[in-house]
Amino acid sequence: MFKVPKSKKFLYLGVVSERAAQKYGDTPITLDHDMEAFPEVGQKLTVREFAQLVADTANRLWAAGVRPSEHVAVYKTSSFDITVLACAVARIGAVPAMLSPHLDGETIGKLLERLERPTLLTDEAKLSGSLAGLPLRELTERVLSATGPHPDAVALADLAGAPERRPVLLDPDQPALMTHTSGTTGVPKLVVHSARSLGARGNWQDKVVSFIRKRETVAMHVSYVHSRMYLGLAVLQTRGMPMVFMDDGSPAHVADILVRHRPGVLETHPNSFLEWEEMLEDPRRPISNVKYFNSTFDAIHPSTMHKFLHASDRRSPVFLQVYGQSECGPLAGRTYRRRNALKADGRCQGYPTPGMTKYRLVSRGGARPTKENPGYIDVATAGRALTYYGEQERFDKQVIGEWWRGGDVGYRTKWGCLHLLDREVDVIPGIDSTLEIEDAVLHKLDELTELVIVPGPDKRPVPVVCTRGDKPLDPERWKAAVAGGPALGTPVQRRLSDLPRTATAKIRRLELARQLAETLTSGETADEPQSTPPVGAGAAAR
Repeated sequence: MFKVPKSKKFLYLGVVSERAAQKYGDTPITLDHDMEAFPEVGQKLTVREFAQLVADTANRLWAAGVRPSEHVAVYKTSSFDITVLACAVARIGAVPAMLSPHLDGETIGKLLERLERPTLLTDEAKLSGSLAGLPLRELTERVLSATGPHPDAVALADLAGAPERRPVLLDPDQPALMTHTSGTTGVPKLVVHSARSLGARGNWQDKVVSFIRKRETVAMHVSYVHSRMYLGLAVLQTRGMPMVFMDDGSPAHVADILVRHRPGVLETHPNSFLEWEEMLEDPRRPISNVKYFNSTFDAIHPSTMHKFLHASDRRSPVFLQVYGQSECGPLAGRTYRRRNALKADGRCQGYPTPGMTKYRLVSRGGARPTKENPGYIDVATAGRALTYYGEQERFDKQVIGEWWRGGDVGYRTKWGCLHLLDREVDVIPGIDSTLEIEDAVLHKLDELTELVIVPGPDKRPVPVVCTRGDKPLDPERWKAAVAGGPALGTPVQRRLSDLPRTATAKIRRLELARQLAETLTSGETADEPQSTPPVGAGAAAR
C-alpha cells in the first residue's frame, strides 16, 4: 500500500482518504441519494470504500490520458460522486477545476475557454443539456463521461480494470485545486489553491473540530464544488466522524433525514438555515439532537440562530458563525448560545485566530473606519489562494503585501470584534448596512423566508421579500416592522425559488437588482407589494 505522508502542513486531496482509512476505515458515509457515477454503491459506504473509489477512478483517468498538472473541469449533475471525481483527479496530480452544476452553458463555455483546453469530466445529462450548444472539440482536450456512453465523450465505465497507478504528489506550492467565486458580481473567478494553502485552511478547521469531545454524526448540505466540502471531508474522515451528506435541501426532505439519523452536528449555508426554519414546527423535532450548528459561508441572521438553538434538546448547544472568503478560507469566527444569539449584533463576525489569521481596517476616504464610515476589511492568512486562473492582474489588484482586500467593508469595535456591514459593491448611500436592516426585519416578521434590499432604478433601496407559502405580505405588519429605520421603497414580493442564487445559496444581489430594474421600468410599478411573474426566471437556484 502507498505510504501516505502524515504531515498536516499540506493537504493532498487525492490521498487524504487513504490516510484516514488506515485508522478509521469503517467510518460510515451515508447519502440521501444514489451516486450517478457509482450506482452500484447505493447510499451507504465507508471511508475505506470511498478511498477505493477514488483510487479506481484515478486509474481510469490516467488510462484516458489525463496527466499531472493538467486541468480537469468537473461539471456534472449535482451528486456526492462529484467529490470522488475531484479527489481522483487530484490523486494523479492533475488539477480539478470545480464548476457548479447550476452554472449555465454560456458561463461554462467562458470558463472552459479560460482554462485553455482542459479535460472536461461531465455526464450524459449535461452533455445533452447545458453543454449541447458548446463547441467542445475546440474548448477541450478531451471529454469524459462519468455516467455512461455518449457519442461526444469517452465513458469512464469503458476503462474498468485500468492498471493501478501510484499517487502523484506535486510540489506543495503548485496548483492543486480550482474552485470558483460565488459569481454574485458576474462570471465567476477561478480561485487556484495549493496543497499548502489547503493545509492551512484544514488546520484551522481541524482545530475547531477538536473541541467536539465525543464522536458525533455530522450532517451536511453543502455545495460539492466549494472548497469547504473538501476541507470538511478531510477533517471528518481523519477524525473518524460518521457523515451524512444531503443533496436535496428542501425542508421536508431534510427533516426526514435528520429524524432518521439524529446528527449531533449540522452544517449548511446561511440561506438554507433560513429556509429550514419551517421544519422547526415538525412534531418529530428533527433538530432535537443537534448540539453544534455550523454556518461558514456568509453572515447569518440572529433570529435564525436563536430558533435553531432553542429547537435542540442538547445541553448548551452552540452555533458557530465563521467569516471567510473563497480566496482565503476561514478568517474569523465566534460562537453563539441560547442566551445571546437573539441579542447578538448580526454584523459581528467575531475574532481572528491567533497565529493563523488577522485583519485590519483601512479607511476608504481618510476618516477613521466606523459604523457610519466603514473601512476596507483586509485579511492575512496562510490559507490565501495562489491566484485567479487566467486573471493574475485582477488578483494582484487585491493583494497589498501580506494583506488581501476582499471587497467587504466594516469596522472594529472597542473590544476588537470585526463587524461586517456590506460588500462594497452592495453599499447603498444613506444606509449603514443593508444586512443589518434585513436582520432586524426578519426577526420581527416570522412570515418572511427571505428579505434582500437592493437599489432600485432610481437608486432608492427596494426590499425584495419572500413569504412562507407565498402568502401576500401584510402591508400593515410591514410598515410596523420598518418604522423608525431608514426610508425604504415599497416591498416587491417574489417566490423564494425564483431569486437568482449562487452555488452556496447566496442571493446574487447585483443580478437581482438588474432584473428588478428591467421589470419595473417595463411597466411594473412599486406602489404596492408586487407578486407578478418572477424576477430571475431561469436563474440558477439551489
